Amino acid sequence: MNDRYDPGYGGDQYELVGYDEYGQPVYRQIPAQQTPQQAYDPYAQQGYGYDPYATGQQQPAQPYDSYDTGRRPPAPSYDTGRQPQAPPYDPAYDPYGTGTPAGGTAAYDPYGQPAAGAQQPRAAGQTAHIPQQPGPAEVPDDPPAGRERDYHTEQFAFVEEPDGDSGDVIDWLKFTENRTERREEARRRARSRVIALVVVLALVAAGGVGYLWYAGKLPGLSSSDAKSGTSTAVADQKRDVIVVHLHNTAKGGTSTALLVDNTTTQQGTTVLLPNSLTLTDDAGSVTTLAKSVDDDGSGGTRDQLDTVLGTNIEGTWRLDTPYLQNLVELVGNIDIDTDTDVPDPGKKKGTAPLVREGKSQTLSGKAAVAYATYRASGEAENAQLERFGQVMQGVLRKVSSDAQAATVTVQTLGQIIEPPLSDKNLGAFLAKLADLAKGGDHKTALLPVQSDGTLSAETSASVVKDILGGTAKSPDQGSAVRVSVQNATGVKDNTEKARVVLLNGGFSFLEGGTASAAQAASKVLYSDAAHKDDATEVAKTLGLPDGAVSKGTVGSNADVSVVLGQDYTPSSS
Repeated sequence: MNDRYDPGYGGDQYELVGYDEYGQPVYRQIPAQQTPQQAYDPYAQQGYGYDPYATGQQQPAQPYDSYDTGRRPPAPSYDTGRQPQAPPYDPAYDPYGTGTPAGGTAAYDPYGQPAAGAQQPRAAGQTAHIPQQPGPAEVPDDPPAGRERDYHTEQFAFVEEPDGDSGDVIDWLKFTENRTERREEARRRARSRVIALVVVLALVAAGGVGYLWYAGKLPGLSSSDAKSGTSTAVADQKRDVIVVHLHNTAKGGTSTALLVDNTTTQQGTTVLLPNSLTLTDDAGSVTTLAKSVDDDGSGGTRDQLDTVLGTNIEGTWRLDTPYLQNLVELVGNIDIDTDTDVPDPGKKKGTAPLVREGKSQTLSGKAAVAYATYRASGEAENAQLERFGQVMQGVLRKVSSDAQAATVTVQTLGQIIEPPLSDKNLGAFLAKLADLAKGGDHKTALLPVQSDGTLSAETSASVVKDILGGTAKSPDQGSAVRVSVQNATGVKDNTEKARVVLLNGGFSFLEGGTASAAQAASKVLYSDAAHKDDATEVAKTLGLPDGAVSKGTVGSNADVSVVLGQDYTPSSS
């Protein structure tokens, strides 16, 4: 607080002496005759020569001599005017108007309020109030009765103190808000990605299910499930069947298979038929599949197979070994898993085999024919038949799935197709099976045949009923004596001549094959004493002496076994 008020240079001077009962400041005029007091010059002793308070008592400043030469140039002087000298100190002077002289014991009130029991005197002379510096208006706590408290705007002070940290706080809030928005945006993007992924997976799953439904591979709708249904459902399935006979033009013999296209279940199958399968020929006599192919030709054998298997074969494809070789070369060789080494027929023993055993072996036309017709010494006939099935499946995987292209392949072979099958029909049929084979929907199955060449309902149901949709009906042997004939004469035609004689005699003929070496004497054997007379009658029918009849080992599917020796003379029968 300033105790003195100076309204201007050269004017009257006032000093604060206290406050009145309303809290207003009270000043008094300082007498003009007072001698001006010499003011303190803080810079006078330091040689700057500047009198900031314009006391007029400035002493000349000594200039700074950096080399301390002792010489001091005269400093310029400034006339700041003269100030009246302050009055001398009065011990009895009370600057705050408390009424207590200096050195007294009265209580000091810094706000100009009189002490207890003391009365503040008014200042003599003129009392000046400064408009630019009004004192706080004191409002009594309890206004007079009947008068409401009067408030004035000067009683309130609204102070806005700027906070130095407010900018930092705002920046931090903005940073927090931006960070929160980024997190929310990241969450929204993550949710969008998850939703998109779920939608894509749902579409893929729906597409997969639709494809499986279209292909008939859904659980409960697949071909395997259809097979486990009732016989009526299996019988109602649509199938296209043709029979293929592979004729070995080099060594003789045939191999037979059924090519089945189940258009209902979209499943292809190659059914291998053993040559020992018993059939009934046109005369009603029991014969074998191999004998029927040689004697009755394609048409007769096809009808006999329909009778035994309960199928409806649409055509016969006679495939001689030279045509099989050409077919394999036309499709660009085949790849199959071989189960044995096959020697090269045109080379000596000890040379490298034509076909090697192993996985994914590539076979040319010549190698494919050698593998399809190969039967090692002591092997069962079915071993060679299964190799033929492997070659057929390898060919189907390489044939074009386009009907027109497959037809061109068949026509390129140049073979004669027997009616009712035609080049176009065979090409379209092979194209359908090729499409199934490439998609993994083609398999090979062997028809189980009993030792006597007949079919058992229990053993053949998996093929005859499920794959072919038919019913096994093996020929009824009745009371006819079953005679198995093996040719050991060295003359191939003797087997056929013996068959005709036996059939004409009322016997059932069973093909026993050809012996590895010729025998001089013929034999007629029986294993059961009940068939001794039957054996004697067979010997008479063939023109053999009674001494040829003896007890011995007979095949389970025959009642009497005959081994034709060199003493057999067909003309005598």
